[in-house]
Amino acid sequence: MNLEGKRVIISRTDSIGDVMLSLPMCGWLKEQFPSVEIVFLGRGYTRAIVEAYEKVDKFINWDDLLNAPKTERAQAFRALNADVIIHVFPNKEIAALAKKVRVPMRIGTSHRAYHLLTCTHRLNFTRKRSDFHEAQLNFELLKPFGVKELPSLERIIKYTLFLKVPVESLPPAFTKLKNYTILHPKSQGSAKEWPIEKYMELAKVLSDKGQIVVFTGTEEEGAQFRSHIPGDKNMVDSTGQLTLEQLMVLISQATNLVACSTGPLHIAGYYGVNTIGLFSPKRPIHPGRWKALGTGVSTLVFDEKCPACAQKKECSCIKDIPVDAVLEKIK
Repeated sequence: MNLEGKRVIISRTDSIGDVMLSLPMCGWLKEQFPSVEIVFLGRGYTRAIVEAYEKVDKFINWDDLLNAPKTERAQAFRALNADVIIHVFPNKEIAALAKKVRVPMRIGTSHRAYHLLTCTHRLNFTRKRSDFHEAQLNFELLKPFGVKELPSLERIIKYTLFLKVPVESLPPAFTKLKNYTILHPKSQGSAKEWPIEKYMELAKVLSDKGQIVVFTGTEEEGAQFRSHIPGDKNMVDSTGQLTLEQLMVLISQATNLVACSTGPLHIAGYYGVNTIGLFSPKRPIHPGRWKALGTGVSTLVFDEKCPACAQKKECSCIKDIPVDAVLEKIK
């Protein structure tokens, strides 16, 4: 189908990292069909990320629609006059709404029973058992528009160049920071995490070398580890103090960022920061599926052939990644 002059909704109403791994779809669509209009349907807390991506024309906050009466919700959705909706993250209510307002082309995975009744095009592919990266798998949903085979990660990485840095001022305490390493210890429960004790050990080594270390996270996350941060002039605690736009600015200016599989890791990858991802090798949460996109990205696991992970048993081998291995990756 030729999408020139058409309006396409990309529906991805989940976390920041997942949204960022869907943005290359928008880059590809604009590359193939320059006059296509792309509307991104996402959660409010991802707005800053989506609006910073040059290849998205409009952001629609799903949270706002959820808070509206059902009749108004349908009216607002109908007013979008979309020609296509792509359900990148399956959502039963959104699928039903798109059908109700008669979006002509509705694309989703065949692995959701409700898509049988709500989608006009159902693509048959599996994510959990695949060897492909999440960003590559999203391109399965673009096959009706000419994708014949999934693009390489090298090709997809070029679409990360379209993420702008927000025009946003940092709080005074952070404006003069230079040559700093960001440590983002928590993931709001979305990933296996490296121990707080090892982050603190890493921070101490870096500080002893004269490097600035900035801890990032939400206020709730900061409350979990703030008391463990060494009392040192080179340590900076930013937890709970930054908006997402400010966090993006802070990350864009960093020399290094260390984190597990979470949103800030993906932001750093897009901005070309030296990005070090700490992972479990267990499927489907392994780095082959979820590593950040970017030219400066590296990943660490403790044992790629971990027997427990290979058998999909509960395992915490990520905790055994040595501090020295992370130090070797830091600029």
